[in-house]
Formats: sequence, C-alpha cells, structure tokens
Amino acid sequence: MNHDHSHKTDNYNHSFAIGIILNIIFVIIEGGYGILADSLALIADAGHNLSDVASLLLAWGASLLAKRAATQKRTYGYRKVTVLASLISAILLLVVLGGITWEAIGRFINPKPVESITVITVAGIGVVINTITALLFVKGQKHDLNIRGAFLHMAADAGVSLAVVIAGILISIGGWLWIDPVVSIIIIAVIFISTWGLLRDSINYIIDAVPRGIDFDGIKGYLMSFERVIRIHDLHIWPLSTTEVALTVHIVVNDDCLDNDFMLRIQRHLHDHFNIEHTTVQVESCKGEDECMLDRDRCQ
Repeated sequence: MNHDHSHKTDNYNHSFAIGIILNIIFVIIEGGYGILADSLALIADAGHNLSDVASLLLAWGASLLAKRAATQKRTYGYRKVTVLASLISAILLLVVLGGITWEAIGRFINPKPVESITVITVAGIGVVINTITALLFVKGQKHDLNIRGAFLHMAADAGVSLAVVIAGILISIGGWLWIDPVVSIIIIAVIFISTWGLLRDSINYIIDAVPRGIDFDGIKGYLMSFERVIRIHDLHIWPLSTTEVALTVHIVVNDDCLDNDFMLRIQRHLHDHFNIEHTTVQVESCKGEDECMLDRDRCQ
C-alpha cells in the first residue's frame, strides 16, 4: 500500500486580512451613506459586502484549521472544514439574497427619492475596493474552492458596485426612482449566478463526488494501460479538502511480484498528470484462490 502526501500551502493570510479590513471599512461607509441617502441599492450592496466579510473570515479560519496535524481520531486532520466553510458561505449568501429581494419588491410598490450624488460616490469607492480585493485572490482561484469563492464574491461585488454607479447617474439625469430597486434585482441576479457554482461544488465536495476537472475515465484508462494489469476495481476519487484530491484503487495483476517501483510510478503519474495529491494502491494477484472482498468479478 502506497501513500503520496502533497500539500498546496499557498499563504493567503495577508490577502484575507487586507480583504477583510478593506471590506469592513467599506461596509460601514456604504451602509451609513445608504441610510442617509435612503438608497436600497447601497444598503443591499453593503449587506452583501458584510456577508462577504463573514465568508472571508470563514474561509480564512478553515484554511488555518486545515493545516493542523492529523490525529488518531481525525486521521485526515481538519482538511474537510474548508469544504464546510464554502458551503456555509454559499448558504449565507442565499439568505442575504432573500432579504434583498423582499426589500426590492417593497421599493417597486413604494418608490422613495434617492440622493444620486451620494450613491455614485460611495458605489464608485466600492468598485475600487472590490476590484483590489478580487485581485488578491485571482492567482489561487483555479486550485482552491475557498479562494475561488472569495474571488467570485469580490469580482461580482465590483460589477455590482459599477451597476449602482450607473443607477445613480440615471436617477440624477432622469429622476427615475424605479432604477434603484431594478439595480437591486440586478445585484441579486449577479450574486445568485456567482454563488450557484460555489454551492453546487461545495455540496459535491461534501458528499465526496469526483471533483470537477478530474478525468475519471482518463485515470481508469491509464491504470488499465499496463501489460501486467488484468483489471482494476474499487476505484474511488474524492476531495480531501478544497485543494487536495485522494484516490484509492485495487489493481489485479497477473503475477505475484510486489513491485514498489510500479506503484511509485503510478503515484507520480497520477500526481503530475491528473492532480491526485493522495494515492493509495492495493495490488492483488490473480493467481491466488482467495479473492478481495470488494471484487465482484472473477479473474478471467
């Protein structure tokens, strides 16, 4: 039985800290001016940014906890908490969306005047802050579900803040008060689209589905490509965390030789070509009378 442990430990502590501080300051500014200007668009965006602060805190805490060593009780350590944090973050966003939708419907029925200059100024600051925060996570968002969640939230916020600026300009020019709740609905749509993928992937990770981007058929084909391999069974691929993927497989060979180089070659190839961080291989001989309890097929 072979094991390969490889950890992607990119340090995003500074990114999380800077992003959280910037967004807390902006939430206070945007929420306060949203109340003063009586702008649902600003208040809605501030509420969303506050949920992003909570999400960033969750993701940061989970990433730190995931680095703790394994124990006899938790043999994989706390890596899975990164997935749990992503799921909680997605659910939190959906709750916020419900509140914003309810308020937007009320503003359609009873529109209120908005101080457009204040809206334009504050939302413009939001475009800058959210863009800077998104750029902090752009490098790692392809490899980590938590980082991707942070990046998507911040990128969506930048777009939403830009939409609020446009709404303020339109209200200032034409006095169309209905623009404010319309922009709120746009905010809801943008956040929902960006959150749906995060929610879907988090649920899949929780139930140990094969992560997106992992070529299951390609891995199976590679394992069957060896001349000595007759068949494989009990192949499982699942996420250990938001950055690490594990694989276990039973390989039936046509000889009794236990070849460590053979298993090491498999580990390295799966790591380098299929992004499998943790591989466990059980080699079984076809010649023995006893069969593996997990093998439903007989040796041909």
